[in-house]
Amino acid sequence: MSITAAPHAHHDPAAEAYRQRRIAHWDHIARQTRDRKTGRYYHRRLAEVYRFLIPRGRRVLELGCGRGDLLAALEPSRGLGIDASREMLEQARRRHPELHFIEGDALDLSLDEKFDFIILSDLVNELWDVQQVLEKLRPLCTPRTRIIGNLYSRLWEWPLAMAAKLKLAHPLLNQNWMTREDVANLLHLAGFELMRTWQEVLWPVRTPIVDSFCNKFLVRFWPFRHFALTNFMLARPMPEPHAEKPTVSVVVAARNEEGNIENIFRRVPEMGGGTELIFVEGNSRDRTYEAIEKAIADHPQRSAKLFKQAGAGKGDAVRKGFAQASGDMLMILDADLTVPPEDLPRFYDAIAQNKGEFINGVRLVYPMEQQAMRMANLVGNKFFSMAFSWLLGQPIKDTLCGTKVMWRRDYEALAANRAYFGEFDPFGDFDLLFGAAKLNLKIVDLPVRYRERVYGQTNIHRWKHGWLLLKMVSFAARKMKFV
Repeated sequence: MSITAAPHAHHDPAAEAYRQRRIAHWDHIARQTRDRKTGRYYHRRLAEVYRFLIPRGRRVLELGCGRGDLLAALEPSRGLGIDASREMLEQARRRHPELHFIEGDALDLSLDEKFDFIILSDLVNELWDVQQVLEKLRPLCTPRTRIIGNLYSRLWEWPLAMAAKLKLAHPLLNQNWMTREDVANLLHLAGFELMRTWQEVLWPVRTPIVDSFCNKFLVRFWPFRHFALTNFMLARPMPEPHAEKPTVSVVVAARNEEGNIENIFRRVPEMGGGTELIFVEGNSRDRTYEAIEKAIADHPQRSAKLFKQAGAGKGDAVRKGFAQASGDMLMILDADLTVPPEDLPRFYDAIAQNKGEFINGVRLVYPMEQQAMRMANLVGNKFFSMAFSWLLGQPIKDTLCGTKVMWRRDYEALAANRAYFGEFDPFGDFDLLFGAAKLNLKIVDLPVRYRERVYGQTNIHRWKHGWLLLKMVSFAARKMKFV
């Protein structure tokens, strides 16, 4: 593996003059603030946000790393910092000998390794050519790489200038005071897809109680979030379809669904490189277990497995089914067939073509059959869709549709991190949605037509489960939003 900083390739005299001015600026700041940490609280708060987004032990590249404190806070397995200031890097190497640092300009950098996360913290504001720097990042990305950056809000131009004069913050170069829409467009031009944006740091000065209230709570709400100091953005490389045909595991949690089993075998299509059916039977009062055994014997051409559920609830059954799955892609199909099995290839195509990394079925777009969902359930679903869209920072129109699809490798990472949320979700939907958002997966809604049941009765108790869902929303807010 080689790591090099290419020779300065600026042909524009103005660009080269700006580069020299920028290096001199940061060298001067490094000397002036060697023993005095200007903006200490602000940078500590940024580190908290990045630690929430980036798990320990990942391969992380930071452009404009300065003294390397943010990179070190992430505890990467491979941490590489790039900065044009020699003075900054000398301090970084002394402070963080476990990390690697290169002196170089982001416009000229040439690396031959890949990273899980690439950070641009307070860098975009002062780059000469943002699009060119973003284009330089493409060869450093896998399809799963995430680009995370934060940049100053233009509303803070005058307050920051005043803080610099009062020596409460270091002076700034002439800034690219870009909007989030500007950066989203530049990401698109450079071959990246913007996944979400949000605001952080409403109160950038350490003030007991006030700073936590403003920066962990108040900044999450309108209109206060519009006055935040920094805008965050999360992006991924523009998706490309998978070359191979992945195999599929369709997990069916079946309780009191005897009359639907034969239809499941008959109607679930073969997909990709092969499809297996995994049934987890949940202590039914009818003969569901026997019906599945008979269907497996009657359809020897289908790959199918049957397991008895030891615990309770659909979430427990889905977790057991996923643990037994061998497919590259994991699907959930509700045994009541209110989402037609014939729609599953659309979910397969969406994830195989990399339109998203977690495909969430949505029942609330097309008109439903007359008895498919009661009015109270419909109102509840719409409320929870708005709550979860706000919580997760991605549009989630229907949280309780049973049909959800994800890659097995992502589920394994989600399961390994499950202790963060716990296992109190009896439905399984929120466990998966929370986990997917925590892994920074691209969540995509896929509308389906919701049908009436033709056999049996729903296992959902509106008021009991509705109260449980409200408690889960409150819990998720503490773990996902107010951190």
